[in-house]
Amino acid sequence: MSDLRKVVIDGVELEVPGAMTLIQACEHAGIEIPRFCYHERLSIAGNCRMCLVEVVGGPPKPAASCAMQVKDLRPGKDGEPPVVKTNSPMVKKAREGVMEFLLINHPLDCPICDQGGECDLQDQAMAYGVDFSRYREPKRAALDLDLGPLVETHMTRCISCTRCVRFTTEVAGITTMGQTGRGEDSEITAYLDQTLDSNLQGNIIDLCPVGALVSKPYAFTARPWELTKTETIDVMDALGSNIRVDTKGREVMRILPRNHDGVNEEWISDKTRFVWDGLRRQRLDKPYVRENGKLRPASWGEALQVAAEKIRGASNLTGLVGDLAPVEAAFALKHLIEGQGGQVECRTDGAALPAGNRSGYAGTAAVEDIDTAKSIVLIGTNPRAEAPVLNARIRKAWLHGARISVIGAAEDLTYDYEHLGTGREALADLAKAERADAGGVVVVGQGALTGETGAAVLAQAMQVAEAGGSKLLILHTAASRVGAMDVDATCDGGIAAALKGDVIYNLGADEVEIPTGAFVIYQGSHGDRGAHRADVILPGAAWTEENGLFVNTEGRPQLAMRTGFAPGEAKENWSILRALSGELDATLPYDSLAQLRQALIEAVPLLAEIDQVVANTWERPEGGDLGSGDFAPAVRDFYLTNPIARASAVMAELSKMASDRAGTQLAAE
Repeated sequence: MSDLRKVVIDGVELEVPGAMTLIQACEHAGIEIPRFCYHERLSIAGNCRMCLVEVVGGPPKPAASCAMQVKDLRPGKDGEPPVVKTNSPMVKKAREGVMEFLLINHPLDCPICDQGGECDLQDQAMAYGVDFSRYREPKRAALDLDLGPLVETHMTRCISCTRCVRFTTEVAGITTMGQTGRGEDSEITAYLDQTLDSNLQGNIIDLCPVGALVSKPYAFTARPWELTKTETIDVMDALGSNIRVDTKGREVMRILPRNHDGVNEEWISDKTRFVWDGLRRQRLDKPYVRENGKLRPASWGEALQVAAEKIRGASNLTGLVGDLAPVEAAFALKHLIEGQGGQVECRTDGAALPAGNRSGYAGTAAVEDIDTAKSIVLIGTNPRAEAPVLNARIRKAWLHGARISVIGAAEDLTYDYEHLGTGREALADLAKAERADAGGVVVVGQGALTGETGAAVLAQAMQVAEAGGSKLLILHTAASRVGAMDVDATCDGGIAAALKGDVIYNLGADEVEIPTGAFVIYQGSHGDRGAHRADVILPGAAWTEENGLFVNTEGRPQLAMRTGFAPGEAKENWSILRALSGELDATLPYDSLAQLRQALIEAVPLLAEIDQVVANTWERPEGGDLGSGDFAPAVRDFYLTNPIARASAVMAELSKMASDRAGTQLAAE
């Protein structure tokens, strides 16, 4: 690495890039520096002064380590490396002073504060503060803000670190929050008392180092030491964000992000964070059989027997793989249905994804490639609604100078872009144009791939990527889609052919309208559209209630871990299919999840590459007539895209607020 500089930190000499800040250099040396305002993914504010260190030979006062770079340090008089001390008496006294100032107006409500036990101020006051206060005057109070149904505010606790302001402005791309006033009159506030209009706003709860911003749905329901923490994967969109699910007994209490630089950095969308109340409502907890037009509860034996009889007597048996099904369940369903002479389909939205051509359904780009892309072309996608965390990544690339072009509806994506057109004609023009897009990424959404000309659109988009030397990213909307494509859960004729079956085995496909006349066996977790249409209901586990494999939109296999158990008589999805196969006298050759995974990896070896983005061989399919017309949106309501979200009261409220906001016409001043 060029421009390396030597620096001595607490007696240890190390060589680091000159552009590194002192706080980063100290972390590199394994030394902890306290901080409140500094965050590695946000711009530097330098206003909390907690990260003070002593620069030997510098000014006779401590320096803010977050705002000073290593290259700014002066060498010693004989050219020896500059010396930094992080534990000298000057530093200790300075930190105690800063902490004392921070606590002057801070309310002493730790026992009833929702951040108690997870509060940076609490921890750092213990580690770096003093054990008494010299301040006897009345404390300042501040009015609480109404930021909406997600973020609860206690602004008296605010220490003006401005992390929330910087996140909403820089990452989320909204300019609602800011700071007004000076001195003790300074306060963080919202512009014209507006609520936050962003589907990433919940991240400011994690960023707040005190209890000023806390989760409104989670508030006062549990303490952190009561919770069992499980690291798993999100399925609310196809990005596969890394998350931590906290449970209390059998109940999911909250969902938090985990850091993964290659996928979601350390952000998650509001749907991911707050959908957990949907896991408790409208659950299927016992089997049902339709009799005389009405569903009635049944035993597992009876329900499986009825399902098996219908499957045996089917003349056209088909299976549907829903949006939240793990790869193991899709693989078991494919074995079961094809073993009975039927066929399975996972492309329930009608997208023209080419079976067997991984570059055509998983692309060749990694999500991380967006960070360094010089140009990004969005075709038939609105990433702000389809994958908000990915959209924040595109915004970051735009801030670093990437040129963004859009073919599709002109939506507010939180960044500037060149709008090339709304549909297929614009794509045809782009394919003919000579563009120097080397080092770029072409992102194709499901809105572009649905319809009769979806295959031609994909071929044309791949041609655009090929001509410009760009990589291709297929942005899916369903967490299960790439994994189901990997096990080849597809049939000739697509979803239209699958819906012509006289017996349809529906594995959690709730976004499909199944025509009347077919006998439907529904296996899923919630009483949604699929269960209403069903003749037999087999209650399955939700994604937090079973171990499962999911492949995200870039083709990265990831493991979702079980955080609790399914309610009532509901079973794990693969085990239901295994039990049904026994009833059909065509027993599937695996008795445990481990054996199933072994068979799965033998059939599709790349699924063993956990957390790796496998390089896909480039195969551009034959094009056809592009036709004309605009691309349809893949997601019409961000908050209500799957049965878990539709069962959530919080998501329903957010959906109504978004609808009301879209319908409100502001008068011209």
